[in-house]
Amino acid sequence: MKNILNLFIVLILAFSVSAFAQDKKQDKKHEKPDVKKVRVSPKAGVFQTIGITDINVSYSRPGVKNRKIWGELVPYNKVWRAGADEATKITFSTDVIIEGKKLPAGAYGFFAIPGEKEWTLIFNKVADQWGAFTYNESEDALRIKVKPVSNYNQEWLLYSFTDMSSTTAQLNLIWEKLKVSLKIEGKGDAPSK
Repeated sequence: MKNILNLFIVLILAFSVSAFAQDKKQDKKHEKPDVKKVRVSPKAGVFQTIGITDINVSYSRPGVKNRKIWGELVPYNKVWRAGADEATKITFSTDVIIEGKKLPAGAYGFFAIPGEKEWTLIFNKVADQWGAFTYNESEDALRIKVKPVSNYNQEWLLYSFTDMSSTTAQLNLIWEKLKVSLKIEGKGDAPSK
């Protein structure tokens, strides 16, 4: 009798576990799949080879959207992520010269301190950051000063390469009615063996 009672309990438990698993399977069928959401500031990137140096700029593109950008949405004299969402990231496959200053190969968080007449552009050793919230000046690899210039109206933030030669190019940050540029010199041809 005891064996029959034990067998009965085991069968009830097995049935309960099986029914519970079936219920969970049915629940899964009715769950909504993970939906990828549209980003307000879409991700973008631009890639350029200069000489034998590969340069990759990865950023998010905020829109003007009838807002006053310079001095309001992006305050003057404060560190800005040079894009939206994640900090802009620039990667160099070889050492480069930027506005006459050497920068080792690697990946960098790219930041700016906009001013009305002059900007400070920053290459920070911490490449992967969200915004400028954890930005630390002690991690800066290079800072350079440049002057912004008036430009055509650009609704969505844009990075582009212009004024190309075999080993140089100008990297431009264009947004709203401003353009900020910096000259990059990459490595020349690899030595022949």
